[in-house]
Amino acid sequence: MGLDDRKLAVLRAIVEDYVATQEPVGSKALVERHQLGVSPATVRNDMAVLEEEGYIRQPHTSAGRVPTDRGYRLFVDRLSRVKPLSPAERRAIERFLVGAVDLDDVVHRTVRLLAQLTRQVAVVQYPSLARSKVRHLELVPISTTRLMVVMIADTGRVEQRLVELPGPVAADDVTDLRRVVNEKLVGSRLSDTPPLVQALVDESTPQLRPAMATLSSVLLETLVERHEERIALAGTANLTRGGLLDFQGSLRPILEALEEEVVLLKLIGEAEPSTTRVLIGDENEIDNLRAASVVSTGYGPGSTIVGGLGVLGPTRMDYPGTIATVRAVARYVGELLAQN
Repeated sequence: MGLDDRKLAVLRAIVEDYVATQEPVGSKALVERHQLGVSPATVRNDMAVLEEEGYIRQPHTSAGRVPTDRGYRLFVDRLSRVKPLSPAERRAIERFLVGAVDLDDVVHRTVRLLAQLTRQVAVVQYPSLARSKVRHLELVPISTTRLMVVMIADTGRVEQRLVELPGPVAADDVTDLRRVVNEKLVGSRLSDTPPLVQALVDESTPQLRPAMATLSSVLLETLVERHEERIALAGTANLTRGGLLDFQGSLRPILEALEEEVVLLKLIGEAEPSTTRVLIGDENEIDNLRAASVVSTGYGPGSTIVGGLGVLGPTRMDYPGTIATVRAVARYVGELLAQN
């Protein structure tokens, strides 16, 4: 890389000033605002080297410099110190999330909180059914030939389906079905349940087998094979807060990408345990997001990751503050799920 400590200090100062002011940064301003210990001429020379190496660029003639994607990446990897949250910020997160009454409330509070704290677009994935365990299965008779199946996951996620039975089933038989299904499936990950569901049919009494076969096919089709991933989004209006250089002058590609749930899942749903992923500009595989940065992480009870959350905004982002906030919110949501 070949950059000495002084040039790295100049790059850090340029990134911090540009993020704070939205204005291209000149050598004179750097010397006035930062204790770099050198003359403006030396800073100009350092900026010339940084520009030649591709870490900063000149947006137009007779202007200061702005960081490039490469400059932001070096800043995130080597120069930034994650800002610790203040006690007040921690209390605000805790108070805001602790009042949640159910999983929907947790997710919606989380996404609003992230958008408010980071002033970016926030995205939260509901706990993935594929990564969830069965806590309880309730069978509610609607009529003698129709059941409501309610599956409650260990993450608090609730899914319900209607089952049309092949013939009338007595109330006592529904009780037996409920008991057998719970004995077999409770505590199992949904992704591991197909052989268990098949065993339910094989082991059923002749009297219960037709109803169990129908119930099992609904469980397999809707909860195991076709688990729907859901996303919550907040703070889209924050995209309009930036300067002309943010998003290369057009918000349309970003807004189009945000309408695609598959795109959002790809951005935040692949998070690894205990890591924070930062994608800057061209590092995004999605063409429409090449002018944006994404900070994301996984969340879940203990060391189990059940979903992802993160924020999206311009590459001119407060990375240290955003990374700290995303990590802290993910930790609190994980603790909430663990308590449940």
